[in-house]
Amino acid sequence: MQKAPRVAASLACGLAILSTACESSTGPLFQQLATIDIDVGECAFGQLFTIEAAQLQNEFFPIHPGRQWQFEGTQGGEVTQLSVSVLNATQLVGGVTTRVVEERETVNGVLVEVSQNYFAENGAGAVCYFGEDVTIHLPDGSTSTEGTWRADDTSDPNNPFFPGIIMPADPGVRMRYQMEGAPGIAEDEGRITGSGKVKVTAGVFNETLRVREFNPLDGDVGFKTFAKGVGMIIDGRVQLKSCTVGCAASS
Repeated sequence: MQKAPRVAASLACGLAILSTACESSTGPLFQQLATIDIDVGECAFGQLFTIEAAQLQNEFFPIHPGRQWQFEGTQGGEVTQLSVSVLNATQLVGGVTTRVVEERETVNGVLVEVSQNYFAENGAGAVCYFGEDVTIHLPDGSTSTEGTWRADDTSDPNNPFFPGIIMPADPGVRMRYQMEGAPGIAEDEGRITGSGKVKVTAGVFNETLRVREFNPLDGDVGFKTFAKGVGMIIDGRVQLKSCTVGCAASS
């Protein structure tokens, strides 16, 4: 998925109102609270998953076909735009039928990255992440597939990839979970560090979760914010401008 840059922390805090969403995950108060570790095995192969709209339960990470979100942010004179679309398309990954969510990112109108991400819900409502196909458009006109991975339900020791948790079934502050299951390629970990009322271009959202993403491969840290019934509303330097469902739900 789209990687939230380090500048996300200041943006998210600048937009939060009356919330704990800006509480530092390294601050003394937060450190006094016990971390709730969610077992990545909740998304393991060998169970029933669903992508059927009528059966989906997770309100913070909806994967209903037809939903779209438009984001925009400006920093250092560069305008970044991100479009996220839940496609009416599926992808079989490790024997599981997943929903395809496409992300397209441009900087100053130039396409820089396209990714197709693969998700499904387990029976409890956790959204599981089965991998992504990435195309990065480089300045010299060439492309890269760095970051591409797919979970695989086989015993092949050369492909020990497994599904991660992109959003727990009943998410709450202090939960920590592994988001990506591709050792050496994609190993992001998520930790929910805050909740509360947040304002972005698209509107004010009363029920939100702020997720700190940590990449153990390079030490990078980023932040995203999700609103109940809507989905992602902040991703690094970009914030939600419009969406097909729920953008005007809060006041």
